[in-house]
Amino acid sequence: MKINLNEREIQVAAGSTLFQLRDREKPAADVLVYNGAAVSEDVALAEDDCINLITRGEIPPAAELEALMVARHTPGVHERIKHATVGIAGLGGLGSAVAVALARIGVGRLILADFDVVEPSNLNRQQYFIDQLGLIKSEALEANLRRINPYVEYEAHCVRLRPENIPTLFAEADVLVEAFDRADQKAMLLQSFKDKPIVAASGLAGHGPGETIGVRKMGKRIYVVGDLETGAAPGCGLMAPRVGIAAHMQANVVLRLLLGEI
Repeated sequence: MKINLNEREIQVAAGSTLFQLRDREKPAADVLVYNGAAVSEDVALAEDDCINLITRGEIPPAAELEALMVARHTPGVHERIKHATVGIAGLGGLGSAVAVALARIGVGRLILADFDVVEPSNLNRQQYFIDQLGLIKSEALEANLRRINPYVEYEAHCVRLRPENIPTLFAEADVLVEAFDRADQKAMLLQSFKDKPIVAASGLAGHGPGETIGVRKMGKRIYVVGDLETGAAPGCGLMAPRVGIAAHMQANVVLRLLLGEI
């Protein structure tokens, strides 16, 4: 009987159980992941089951680490998304958080673009650190992402995005994430990137109810995350919780697009 153990196919006898597999392959394992879920009770194994055996506190060899990092994925997801390319236009509160989420799930390649540098007011919601103040955002974010998942391919650009460079820069992207602040920038990106899906955002400022942030499909290829109303303005700033909700909803839409679910 064929199963998948730590992302490699092996043969086990019919009727084998999870605990028997652990005792044979890695007796010290104390985290047993069965088809994406951590379990503590023995289960009978079936054809094509995905099993990961992990020992807490152990640093696995590089050849095994990537497989263990995706152990909690739904089976089959990593194999499909590791060949995908996603572009992220703007690396602020939305774009940096989307990038972190996509790096953690192991999207194969991320194209990152922003012209700005990290400054103190960014730190209330963006995925940077105090010791990165003054650094170019694209380079700082790439460094952070490589610490999270070195198995993703990163392509970082310090560039101001314009209609003439957007089609070339993101030509290989399967999906593009719009993470700009200004309405005119958003419109420019939507008009410049054609024929492929765009996941945009509008209306995520302040600290209002998170449940008002939703996903709306506009036309054949544009998905907009937000409440479409609450923009940043005096008395209504940008804060990590609500920005984070929107960013992770954007990342989830990207994942569903890559998997062909929407």
